[in-house]
Amino acid sequence: MAEEQVKKQMTKEGFEELQNELAERKTDKTAEITAKIMEAKAQGDLSENSEYEEARIEQAANQQRIEEIEAILKNAEVIDDSDISTDKVSLGAYVTLQNTTTKEEFKYKLVGESEVDFKKKRISENSPVGRAIIGQKKGKTVSVSAPKGIIKYKITKIEKNNG
Repeated sequence: MAEEQVKKQMTKEGFEELQNELAERKTDKTAEITAKIMEAKAQGDLSENSEYEEARIEQAANQQRIEEIEAILKNAEVIDDSDISTDKVSLGAYVTLQNTTTKEEFKYKLVGESEVDFKKKRISENSPVGRAIIGQKKGKTVSVSAPKGIIKYKITKIEKNNG
């Protein structure tokens, strides 16, 4: 019996970014790698050709990422922007948190696991902070276990857009 795949929720923005990455990898990236392989083959003896070996490794990594993205997209359940709540923290919401000790504020977008990008301030719903805040309302203080101990955050804002 075939194993049933569990649908993974993700934001529309994250879904579109993965679609764009997939298209780029299947066209431009694949063509670029193929050109590198052809160029390396033209140099002759492949047994001691590091450029050829590097291009083959890059080709395998690109193919692996293509398959990974295809699997993610196949099993994605895109959440509708209208389903994002500002009453309580939900997937796709922008949440502003204030460290209750330092008073420092952090703004994150709560996303599905395949969309995590700390540089873009996207955290997973399954991360320690994500698990602590999901379903909570503005004004609520949550505790997050961190390597340095328990950190308390107050949810100061819940928004649909990065405004």
